[in-house]
Amino acid sequence: MAITIWRLCGRAPNSRQLLVTACFLFLFWCLSLYRVTTINQSRESDLLKAEIIRLSENYVRALARENSDIVDGPYAGRFTAYDLKKTIAVLLESMLDRIDHLEAKVNITRLGGLLGLSSNLSQHQNNNVNPAKGIINAEDVIKGVTQECALTAEDKQLFPNCEGKVVWMRQMWKSDPCYGAYGVDGSECSFVMYLSEVEGWCPKKAWRGKVQILPEDTKLIRYANISTDIEELMKVLVDPNERQGYAWIRMRIRRMWPRFSKAMKSLQLKQDMNGRRKKKILVHLGLLSKQSGWKFAESQFKGGPLGELVQWSDLVATLFLLGHQLTITSEAEQLAGILNKLPAANSPCQSRKELPVDIIYTDIVGLRQFKKHVKGGYGKFSCLLRIVDSFGTEPAYNLRSWAKAHKILTTWGGQDLQPQQFFTMFPHSPDNSFMGFVVEQHLNDTNVVKIERRNQALVYGKNEYMWEGKAAYLDVIKSLVEIHGTVYIDTDAKNKTHSIPSYVNNHGLLNGEDLHTLLRQSKIFIGLGFPYEGPAPLEAIANGAVFINPKFNPPHSSKNTKFFKGKPTERKLTSQHPYAEQFLGEPYVYTIDIKNIQQVKDTVSRILHRNEFHPYMPYEYTEEGMLQRMNAYIEHQNFCQFQKQPAKWPPNSAVKFILGEKGVSCKDACWAKNLICDPSHFRDINSKESLLESGATCPQSKEITGILYPSFNTVTNECETQKEEFLFSCVGEHLELQRLCPCRNYIKGQTALCQGCEV
Repeated sequence: MAITIWRLCGRAPNSRQLLVTACFLFLFWCLSLYRVTTINQSRESDLLKAEIIRLSENYVRALARENSDIVDGPYAGRFTAYDLKKTIAVLLESMLDRIDHLEAKVNITRLGGLLGLSSNLSQHQNNNVNPAKGIINAEDVIKGVTQECALTAEDKQLFPNCEGKVVWMRQMWKSDPCYGAYGVDGSECSFVMYLSEVEGWCPKKAWRGKVQILPEDTKLIRYANISTDIEELMKVLVDPNERQGYAWIRMRIRRMWPRFSKAMKSLQLKQDMNGRRKKKILVHLGLLSKQSGWKFAESQFKGGPLGELVQWSDLVATLFLLGHQLTITSEAEQLAGILNKLPAANSPCQSRKELPVDIIYTDIVGLRQFKKHVKGGYGKFSCLLRIVDSFGTEPAYNLRSWAKAHKILTTWGGQDLQPQQFFTMFPHSPDNSFMGFVVEQHLNDTNVVKIERRNQALVYGKNEYMWEGKAAYLDVIKSLVEIHGTVYIDTDAKNKTHSIPSYVNNHGLLNGEDLHTLLRQSKIFIGLGFPYEGPAPLEAIANGAVFINPKFNPPHSSKNTKFFKGKPTERKLTSQHPYAEQFLGEPYVYTIDIKNIQQVKDTVSRILHRNEFHPYMPYEYTEEGMLQRMNAYIEHQNFCQFQKQPAKWPPNSAVKFILGEKGVSCKDACWAKNLICDPSHFRDINSKESLLESGATCPQSKEITGILYPSFNTVTNECETQKEEFLFSCVGEHLELQRLCPCRNYIKGQTALCQGCEV
């Protein structure tokens, strides 16, 4: 009755209220016992005592349910549910002693509660049942008996960071009161309990033993339902100030929404979209903030870079359509406002259960702002992060200690995240995750039929500086076709020398439909060498124009190109658009040396002679392709799992382990077999045994820290395994080493997913 009343009132009972209730129950039981002793009818006495036991069970179970979210256990702080259970234990023991006919002993508590473990009575009907390890009897609780929390050799192997975390706790558990609030009291067992139940670094079975955990209540699970109501999305995508930073994003989403909605319905027919959990997702666009200094908001309609805005637009639309709960911010003040509402945001205790978010999408600028506001509490959020990072971050630059020691630490690197937490615009870095974007199609079939292909070419370069030094190249093309441009001219600039040849028909900046009409009219899309890896070449190819892709010799990288200085990657771009070069190729893409005038002339002549201008769209850059890919990531990627176990996704059935040739990276070794390197499986093969099985002949082995391992050293005949898991990497090669590589298959047109990984 008391429990019911409190539930209806919407507040949990405190210790004093429950103690008073227990006293009333004690008085009732005393009167009942008096009745039992004064009435000689044994049958009535037995029934009454059975009823007392039943009520006792129900009462204690009710207490467990009411206090399931309270930090519990013998190591918890004072005035918790555990203290209350101690008091009730004394009362019940006393009452049970007064009942002569009750032979079974009532076990009142089960240790647990840090994460809501249910307390329940043990099987008191059977005296021959031995309590399972992890159960404390009422008598034991009163005497202060505790459990053993020893780590076995298997525990240490499966949870390699556990021992180190315990050592840290011994020294630092008093550094913040949050540890004491979770029940840490300086004992080894309290360390293991905290690190297993709260942070997940240690195995739960080290102290739970055989205690069975009740299954999750399915009634409390929120499922993601497909949502196609764009007006609901627009209510979330509201500008925080007068800068109108979301204006271009909103325009693109509205323009593309019919195609996105149609793609969502099509995907539902191809795969089961039911039973997916609804995620609470925070999207923070740091690049749009005033603090970034990049002025993306101010330049979005003045020829500014739009590649990043394209990616963010499509990400927001995708997450909403998939049915997840979104919160969108762009200014640091907005982010601070959200974090300030979390009492534990700055706490170093890494409990994620109470956080109001499951996934956080942001960029490097947003990550810096995030770190600034959560400070010591960053650890609990780090595994929830997904960093939108166009050019990627390689493992060697990501691990701060390694990058600093080798003098390659940049302002963008040293984030100490799992490399797959970085999401790129193109699938150029297998160590990262490929997010991509959607290639927009403005024209419907009716409009396309009316457009006639003309003998003209359109130049890829909307800013004048991109045209500098390209006159000779363009002169050759001009001799064969008419040249058009879409360059933004700054009319306010005075006495400025223009780099655009006079023969170019410049249309200025065009809206999407007009630009795509111009692409449909053109036979060739002319690359100038910059910008790198933008979305425009794919839009041109989707409209039937052939892309001339400037080749770089030597390849452009941070070692010879100013643009890449400071970027956390050693990628070597062999052309302006490596994806178009590697995954598309002829007849859609011709990668040539634009400084070789004769080669330029021959290539243009060849394209015109073929006279084949067929639109082509890779599936991974369609609305449906992005919906499928992002849904798979959300469902399967989990960076908050700290147990050392075989990778579950992609499954082993999709992966082959290959011993590469000397001096070849895993990225190249896998690609030579028409496979893609998958870093999530490096841990499975990081052993001497795996190297021997792959064909290496090494009598000895050793652990080394670096990006080249596991590998076979052909000079020393040693098997060399990886010591630092954050440095597992698909890139990196050495002339003396044969690298052991995890290579997976992939869906043609959906390179991010293995065959069968889409569901």
